[in-house]
Parts: sequence; structure tokens; C-alpha cells
Amino acid sequence: MHEPTEREMLYDMVRRFASEQIAPHVTDWDEAGEFPRQLYLQAAELGLLGIGYPEEWGGTPASHSLRSALWIALCRHGASGGVLASLLSHNIGLPPVVALGSETLCKQVVPDVLAGRKIAALAITEPGGGSDVAAVRTRARRDGDHYVIDGEKTFITSGMRADWITVAVRTGEEKGASGLSLILVPGDSAGLRRSRLHKMGWQCSDTAQLFFDGVRVPASHLLGAEGEGFRAIMHNFNGERLGIACGALGFAQACYDEAQAWAQQRKTFGVTINQHQVIRHKLVDMQQRIRSTEAWLDAVAARADGGDTGADWVGEVCVLKNQATQTMQFCADTAVQILGGMGFMRGTVSERIYREVKVLTIGGGTEEIMKELAARQWRI
Repeated sequence: MHEPTEREMLYDMVRRFASEQIAPHVTDWDEAGEFPRQLYLQAAELGLLGIGYPEEWGGTPASHSLRSALWIALCRHGASGGVLASLLSHNIGLPPVVALGSETLCKQVVPDVLAGRKIAALAITEPGGGSDVAAVRTRARRDGDHYVIDGEKTFITSGMRADWITVAVRTGEEKGASGLSLILVPGDSAGLRRSRLHKMGWQCSDTAQLFFDGVRVPASHLLGAEGEGFRAIMHNFNGERLGIACGALGFAQACYDEAQAWAQQRKTFGVTINQHQVIRHKLVDMQQRIRSTEAWLDAVAARADGGDTGADWVGEVCVLKNQATQTMQFCADTAVQILGGMGFMRGTVSERIYREVKVLTIGGGTEEIMKELAARQWRI
């Protein structure tokens, strides 16, 4: 008898959590524009928020393979990019804190986030630029034992509710990568104002524009040294892009699941539509892309777990993100086509994911930027 692996057990636990606590409520949460904060506590009770973080802060160290199982299961069975984005926004906001923050700062911040009591977010993108991180204009000037921050950020996931925000700021020269730093800003800081953004998809994720008007933050909240921000941001992006690839694969599988179930019960001309060759071939086309993406993702995760995260690996992550999001796009489009009119109706998985495709082809680095980064890593 097959003994389940650690990865299989984690996947099954997340599957049950997503199927029972997320999927039945997503349509209502989308209408409400957010999901209950209680969900963070429920996920934390199962240890899901702490996967991949040090034990000393309440986490559970985990391989990339294990982390990918969490993302894939949550997306396949929860079938909501909005829930994924906000529930796991700490996975882009917290790593720079753990890697570069002082022990005192980590002790103050990390345990509460991993326990679901606080929400962490990352703020890089500005109204004047996204993928060109070196063009960040938000400025932080030193004033005694504090930094004073002025500027704007936009498209910030968990931006309305975040208790801690890791912010990219300019502490050095006016232009270029060498002048960038990261500062952890408390969400209740005086001078911080937030404005909700309304989106095509991810309806239950609280996305915001942030305004910093003379926000004073203790100098001890600087992550690393001044000028080290750009390198930290680039490293953080690799983890984000790998996570996006996992999520995109899970969403592609969710579309396939719904399309296959529909094809097995929907009838035309006296037979279920899966008895028509054209529909079977569409389902096979979906599987072709899903299985190839899954195999590539497993290979890239295995390389990282083996310590191989050099330039070639970074290039693979970039192109894998494109592969996975294109697979998601194809499967969402094909599933809506198989569902026909029902695929155009709110409340179906495929309709929701169809609207959420583009944000994953853009977020964490656009397809075009991913190709260029891969070309540089591979010296093409």
C-alpha cells in the first residue's frame, strides 16, 4: 500500500481547506469586495501561513516542492485569485523582513503575521512605473532616528488592510538602482492614506493606492543597509514569480476540472458533449499544456531545493512564469468555450478565472519583461 508523502499530505490538507472554507463562499466574497479576516486565522491554525518560514518565528521550514503544493492546491480547489493574492500576500511582503530585518523587528512582526493576527504587504509599483524598479521615486530622508517618507504606490495587494507594508524607497541618488532601500512601514502610521482600486478580477482582494505624506518611521525599520533595496527586490521577485507559476497551474487545473465535469453531463444532439470528438480534443489540449507545465515546475523547484539558483535558474523561472500563465489563459478560454453560455455567467469557476488571467501575466513582471530578463540571464 502506498504511504502518502509529505507533499501529498500537505496537498490533501489544503484541498480540504480550500474546498470547504473558500470555494463555497468566493462568489459572495467577490460581491462584498473582500473576504473575512477570520480566514487568515483559519489558515494559520493549519500552519499554512508559516510554511517556508523559520521555526523561531512560528513558521515551518519547507522545500520549494512543498510550498508549490500549497499554492497549487489552494488555487485548484479554492479557485479564487483574489483569495490567493491577499491570503498569501505575506509571501511577498515578509521575506525581506526575515532576510534583512533586525532580530528585534522580526520578533515584533513575523510571529503575528504567521499566526494570522496581522497582514503583511509589499509596495513596489508606483503610478509612474511598474516593472522598471530602478525608477522608483518615493523618497525616504533620514531625520534623526527616523525616516520621513513621501510618495505614492499603486496596485498594492492587501493595501487596504495591511498592518505592515514593506516599501521600496529612494534613500540615495535621484535615479538608478543603487539609491533604493526597503523600509517596513506600520499600517497605522500618521500620514499614510489608502484608496481602494476597482478591478476586472480579484474582486475580493483589497487592492489599493497608497499615499505617503511625511510618514515617519523608526530608522530601525530599515531592512538591511541603505542602497541594498534593489538586490533584495530582485531576489524577492524570483520567489514571487515561482509562486505565480504554481498558482497559474492550479487555476488551469481548476478550469479543466469544471470543463470536464460539464462535458460529462451536458447533452447536445442526444449525447453528452464529451462524446463529440471536438470537445474531447479540447480537453486533451488542456491536459497537454497542464502536464508539460507541471513537469517543468517540478523540475525548477527541484533545482532550487538542490541549491541551484544561479543565473540559468533565474532565466528558467522567468520563462516558466510565462509558460504557466499562458497555460492558464488557454485553459480558461477553452473551458469557457466548452461551458458555452454557462461559461459567461458569474459564479462559474471558469468565468472568474477568465477575468483573472491578465493580472498574472502582468504581476510580478510582464511577459515581455520576463523574456528580456531570461535573455540576459542566458546571454542570448
